[in-house]
Amino acid sequence: MIPSLMVSAIQVAELTVSSVVHMVYGLYIFSSAVAGDLTQSLSQSIFKPKATVQVKRIDQEKTTVVNDLPPIVLVHGIFGFGKGRLGGLSYFAGAEKKDERVLVPDLGSLTSVHDRARELFYYLKGGLVDYGEDHSKACGHSQFGRFYDKGEYQEWDEDHPIHFVGHSAGAQVVRVLQQMLADKMFEGYENTNENWVLSLTSLSGALNGTTRTYIDGIQPEDGKSLKPISLLQICKVGVVMYDWIDIPWLKSYYNFGFDHFNMSRKKIGFRGLVDCLLGKAGPFASSGDWILPDLSIQGSMKLNAHLQTFPNTFYFSYATKRTRKRLGMMTVPSGVMGIHPLLFIRVLQMSHWRFPRDIPLPYKGYIDEDWQDNDGALNTISMTHPRIPVEHSSLTLSSESDCLPLQPGIWYYKIVEADHIMFIINRERAGVEFDLIYDSIFERCRKHVFRKVQQTLPNEAQHQSRGDQED
Repeated sequence: MIPSLMVSAIQVAELTVSSVVHMVYGLYIFSSAVAGDLTQSLSQSIFKPKATVQVKRIDQEKTTVVNDLPPIVLVHGIFGFGKGRLGGLSYFAGAEKKDERVLVPDLGSLTSVHDRARELFYYLKGGLVDYGEDHSKACGHSQFGRFYDKGEYQEWDEDHPIHFVGHSAGAQVVRVLQQMLADKMFEGYENTNENWVLSLTSLSGALNGTTRTYIDGIQPEDGKSLKPISLLQICKVGVVMYDWIDIPWLKSYYNFGFDHFNMSRKKIGFRGLVDCLLGKAGPFASSGDWILPDLSIQGSMKLNAHLQTFPNTFYFSYATKRTRKRLGMMTVPSGVMGIHPLLFIRVLQMSHWRFPRDIPLPYKGYIDEDWQDNDGALNTISMTHPRIPVEHSSLTLSSESDCLPLQPGIWYYKIVEADHIMFIINRERAGVEFDLIYDSIFERCRKHVFRKVQQTLPNEAQHQSRGDQED
């Protein structure tokens, strides 16, 4: 009796501390963005320059060259945001300024990988976001979402492919998008294929799920439902209330991305609010159409079962970790100062987490020790390359020059000493490592990634085959 009470007290204390830390950090980010905007507006109003007429010469040749470059698209992770949200704050800490042709889409910060992949397609091509009729009916939300009047890269196709860089869940979003392109899942676009993606760089990417989902509140039994008392339950209440109150200014500043679930008080009233809070409706219902179920090991396995590594696309992965083996046995956090306060407790917890032995293991061959190294949000084993339920071709690197010349269809990966948010939000935290990482990513996209052999069209392949048979 007493031991169980002690365990319960410890769990409540941990939940309280985790909740406070996460809320304080979220408020800090939000208030920093607001303060930055107010300071900029005040400065512009006080020191407003006199209006002058200037004739600006446009270097047409330089503009043409820049427009000919394939865009590098930076895809944010969970709780992330793109250009235009949170004022002038940059999720990628200004890395987008390192190249002249970079796009930073704003996708749902908590929406499912499927829904974010659909949003990313229409952000680039333009038009009304279509989540798919069958998917929308199964998950209980509207089939259509935001309308993009002008796609950011309307010419996107096999002859004009794109470089993608995905942080955290953003990497898995790009993989799902590429599979959708290969499977021609966008109505009205019958010519899509996997070659629309020239390269994918995964930065601390959630390629195989994370044990943190279970620590935060996902039930390990199914990898989808929520524990009654957990950090994610608190998160759920906050998100539902945020969308239900539906303050336009606030949602234009930051949006969780659940508008297609129609949770506004104007549409569902108080009764609808209760249903959403109880999990009878909305993204947190039994369908589990939000990001956390996709990040459990079971959810990632379900996604990975249908995702391929394609032979003409270049793949590169940076796997991060903030743990080390003490005495060659126990996994512990690698220091205190190098780990963000938001993540320190989770680094420690993930280092010692064990899958419950009274339920089936998530996959055959699962070993707890394989999942102990982590960066506070994801397990290092998950970030290297797709490996469950089927391991994809990969090659580990000690130096990036080892992989030149690059070959498509292989996951090149490198393990970096860093926590999960080292290369986003705050550039100063990463120091020189920030520039080394992003400079190498952009240089690789611009100088080392290209298709050497022109793709053979289907009708040409048939003519070649007939010619060979005649010979």
